[in-house]
Amino acid sequence: MKHYKTLEFDKILEMLASHARSDNAKKLCIQLSPANSLQDAERKINETTQAKKIIENVGTPPIATMADLDKTLGLLGVDALLTPEQVGHVYTFLMACRRLKEYLKRAESTGSDIAYYGGSIALLPELENEIDRCIRNGQVDDRASQILLDIRRKISSTGEQIKSKLDGLLRKNKAWFSEAFVSVRGGHYTLPVKREHKHDVQGSVIEISNTGGTCFIEPTSVRKLQDELGVLYVEEDCEVRRILYTLAAMIDEALPSIRLNIEAMEILDFLFAKAYISIAMNGSPVRISTNRELRILSARHPLLNAATAVPLDFSLGDGISGVIITGPNTGGKTVALKTVGLLSLMAQSGLHVPADSQSTFCINDTVLCDIGDGQSISENLSTFSSHITNIIDILKTSSKTSLVLLDELGSGTDPAEGMGIATAIIEELLRLGCLFVATTHYPEIKELANTKAGLINARMAFDRDSLVPLYRLEIGESGESCALYIAERLGLSAHMLTRAREAAYSVVKPKSEQTAPNKSSIIEVKPLAVEQTEEKPLATPRSQRFSLGESVTVYPQKDIGIVYAKANEKGEIGVLVKGKKLLINHKRLQLKVAATELYPADYDFSIVFDSVANRKARHVMEKKHVEGNTVIIKE
Repeated sequence: MKHYKTLEFDKILEMLASHARSDNAKKLCIQLSPANSLQDAERKINETTQAKKIIENVGTPPIATMADLDKTLGLLGVDALLTPEQVGHVYTFLMACRRLKEYLKRAESTGSDIAYYGGSIALLPELENEIDRCIRNGQVDDRASQILLDIRRKISSTGEQIKSKLDGLLRKNKAWFSEAFVSVRGGHYTLPVKREHKHDVQGSVIEISNTGGTCFIEPTSVRKLQDELGVLYVEEDCEVRRILYTLAAMIDEALPSIRLNIEAMEILDFLFAKAYISIAMNGSPVRISTNRELRILSARHPLLNAATAVPLDFSLGDGISGVIITGPNTGGKTVALKTVGLLSLMAQSGLHVPADSQSTFCINDTVLCDIGDGQSISENLSTFSSHITNIIDILKTSSKTSLVLLDELGSGTDPAEGMGIATAIIEELLRLGCLFVATTHYPEIKELANTKAGLINARMAFDRDSLVPLYRLEIGESGESCALYIAERLGLSAHMLTRAREAAYSVVKPKSEQTAPNKSSIIEVKPLAVEQTEEKPLATPRSQRFSLGESVTVYPQKDIGIVYAKANEKGEIGVLVKGKKLLINHKRLQLKVAATELYPADYDFSIVFDSVANRKARHVMEKKHVEGNTVIIKE
């Protein structure tokens, strides 16, 4: 499943398979999948725990590799002749079965149920001893039968007679030969005769050297002995075949028991592989709950360096179905997301996880995720399109028993629209009732998590002094992207930072550049009546494009409000909503009706937004104002 691969569950299965010895056990490891029920998940975890306990108390189990064993046994069904090497494979397996049975007998002292698998392993001492007697060093041994022993003795004796005669010829006529020893060519004892003397030696030319200077000749004087030797070789081959057929018949008779032993060996190989990976990653058995909850304590991502990885504490449940994680880039948000998903898959599959044993996981019908940019050139998908396509599929697939993980929700498009889409997705996940975790940079989503039932904020801790992410998740707190702060600390020029703040928050002048008032200042008092707003150029920051009196929609609640104050330095606009004056970030606002369509050009908005007392005071001030006068304020 693509979501499991995104979470790198396939890499965990490959690690698991590397600890198995037999091919079929490796396949079981690769095919491991999350259990669908609480009982299955608990049983699988318990098996891993028992296997680990046995290894820690009894030592390494003698698991056979069973290489080529299936192929060897398959030849029995077609009456094929087994080679001595293939019979040796069976013997190696029978020895491993005997040793494993003894190992599991010792393991019974641990109280583990797995130890009693030894009772299902059948010992076949008669077959094991017979193969051991007949096959040595990959060959049929001389003592496999008396007939074979006699034949091989005759072969040896005849060969010695031939060599003795040939040695005599070598000594008498040294000038005829290129070498002073007997050579065996094509199964014949021959003499290395120089080419110019080949007619001096009566016999048959068996072979000629590459240079043509030497002829290997079988002398006529030893031909009778050579023929006898040939007959003996045929007799030997017949006896060897008879012995191998006899052993094959014995193996065939024991085949049902051997098959059961293979099955038991493969299951134990798989179980001990789960134990080995637990030992390798210092894993723990965790609790599986029927409730929709996650309580992960001191967890580590299993593919990260255990010595440097910062432990993760995470929780979901008890009325909270969604966690919104915020914080700076490279702060560990994605790693936290993957850790939650990967450990959930591991626990549900019966594996130990690198976390505190008091951690609790729940049964999910599936774990769905959208992590990474997913950009595809072949499918002509942008990052945003890929995200949305994937998320649509996730929303169609997820249910109340799903776990959904979304990274950088709403990214890759216009921030305002991305925020709106992110809000809609989160609300849909809440409606579906699944557990979910999402990472984002949108402040509006943080605010949504603060106010929406079922949601909670979380942040990745960040050291502002050293600019070092701490990779520590803090539930209940919202984080900041710290982009401008990081850029300033890293040396971005002051004028660029000023422009960045203006663009982000519509700041006319940074606070640090504003002139502090003197003890006595001259203040020019102007009427509060608002002049008609001129059409703004395209370069005007978005927060400055909202005019007094305009009707706006406030997201995500979609409430209707009236602008009563322009944007402040943080980009917050004063909006009158349901009788309350609120400061709302401009990114959450969308123009509904322009002020020019609602009010006359010279309309005094103080009638709408000011109190009666304020309007009277302003009327008095305007009435008594004298052009050219100034007001001096003294302490």
